[in-house]
Amino acid sequence: MELNDEGGKLSPRVRLGRRIRRLRERKGLSLRQLSDEVGGYSHSYLGRVELGEQLPSEALVKSLDEFFDTDGVLADLLESAHDALIPDYSRKVLGLEPEAERIQVFTSNLVPALLQTREYMREVFCKFYLRELDVQIEERVEARMQRQRILEREEPPYYWGIMDEAALRRPIGGTRCMVEQLKHLLHVAVQRHITVQVLPFAAGAYPLSGGSLTLHTLPNGGTCTAIESFDSGESTEAPKRVLELVRRFDFVRSVALTDEESLELIRRYLKEYEGAEDS
Repeated sequence: MELNDEGGKLSPRVRLGRRIRRLRERKGLSLRQLSDEVGGYSHSYLGRVELGEQLPSEALVKSLDEFFDTDGVLADLLESAHDALIPDYSRKVLGLEPEAERIQVFTSNLVPALLQTREYMREVFCKFYLRELDVQIEERVEARMQRQRILEREEPPYYWGIMDEAALRRPIGGTRCMVEQLKHLLHVAVQRHITVQVLPFAAGAYPLSGGSLTLHTLPNGGTCTAIESFDSGESTEAPKRVLELVRRFDFVRSVALTDEESLELIRRYLKEYEGAEDS
């Protein structure tokens, strides 16, 4: 695992690990002693964290912040390390995600990220990042799961997710994984601040095929966008480009099934997967 980023500077995971090690050494504690103080996490796990070989869990960071009385500094460093897992072209947009009043997303092949189950996203990451270790995949999963909490806030943003029917047809992770994923979609879609639509195969060609689009409407009324394909993308707040992308989203929304029709289609696919599972 690389300890430095492309600019030769220490990566966020290494900075976090070194900060934890310095805090431990200032208290004169061994890794085993620190383990006893923060809930029994294995000393080998703590050692990997200090070396920057593995990111700590949120629970561990919370315990460390409390034990060292660091006022959330370690949690901030963990957030930065999670941000570093995001491609440069979408980092700015996702950085604004917690501030968004409305989030609109279209995906052409997958269930939108904030609506994915843990097993579904793990399978997606495993196939996309073929050379990464299991521990690195889990870090990406945890970072995305943390992002999903925005929809669970007391005052969440309005979320509008549209996906191509291909996202329902493609059996990511196998039958069992898809059963749980489609059940999850049906569960979240009944919430008042979430709308889920499906663009059916019958709609034919559309202006966002082969990619995904994210639109974040900010409190000041501005919109920040990100559009990406499988290995590249762009983010922009330039008014002319934003207007073009909003028009593309509006077109897709206009030819998608209604939310009720979409849920009915999801139910039909769910029955198919459940039937395949029982056979």
